[in-house]
Amino acid sequence: MSATLLLCDWGTTRLRAWTVDALGEIVKSATLELGVSTLAPGEAGNVFANTIRSALDAEDLPALLCGMVGSNLGWTTVPYLSCPAGPAQMAAALTKVADSPVAQIAPGLRCVGLTGAADVMRGEECQVFGWLEADPARRVGRRLICHPGTHAKWILVQDGIVIRFITVMTGELFATLRKHSVLANAAAPQLGADFEAGVAAAGDGGLLTARLFAGRGRVVGDGEPATSTPSYLSGLLIGAEVAAAPALLGAADLTIDLLGDLELCRWYECALTLRGVTSTTHDGEAAVLAGLLAIHRQGV
Repeated sequence: MSATLLLCDWGTTRLRAWTVDALGEIVKSATLELGVSTLAPGEAGNVFANTIRSALDAEDLPALLCGMVGSNLGWTTVPYLSCPAGPAQMAAALTKVADSPVAQIAPGLRCVGLTGAADVMRGEECQVFGWLEADPARRVGRRLICHPGTHAKWILVQDGIVIRFITVMTGELFATLRKHSVLANAAAPQLGADFEAGVAAAGDGGLLTARLFAGRGRVVGDGEPATSTPSYLSGLLIGAEVAAAPALLGAADLTIDLLGDLELCRWYECALTLRGVTSTTHDGEAAVLAGLLAIHRQGV
């Protein structure tokens, strides 16, 4: 097999890269701890040319990149593409960067958020488009995709096009509260009775700040072990998210497609099941490559 294209998912903390042949088959792949947050300002272009291309034997290949490399933390700021959008619209909005041969960066997506301010994402959309590309049936009708993570995304899709999405800072809030609040505790969260109690305590997701304080009250007032707090807190935050997000997108009647890291998806699946909501889980790691290929093929 002879490689014809270099594809990169360049995020905040790491980079995944592949070379593929004319049929889209992987020739070589690498995961590098070179996230944009580790780079000095203006360094991304040199790292790409001298480290990434070399690691993939891709010095002479055209390249397509997605993720935070297109943000103000990365190589160059690529304007967001407004929803509704699909692979064809993404391909038409690629930004070329100074590299020889040509390297292009895919835009992220923006939509009007819950408060009227813009909601944005970079990288997750490639996983969505790759997942949709894998099965033609997924590109028919309405789908609600949940992408768990530090900033979880709930994405409404209609006939293969992203219509709207909501970003939820569940993962970041959990990390902050666990380290820098009255709920601070170093115990590892676990699925089980304490997580399930948190999901139940989330109710409809409303007045979350009051519900959060119950994490302290159940320990100092009810005698629950302090080590149970991270599990309870995780259940409470995820429970509030899954209770509110589908209805806010007008999609409470849909099966939830969980797409992303399989371990994170397992926690969301548990919370959804406890609430009587049907979900299916899909590996997002493989989907991003298919999404980059779908965008590339729209542009050639």
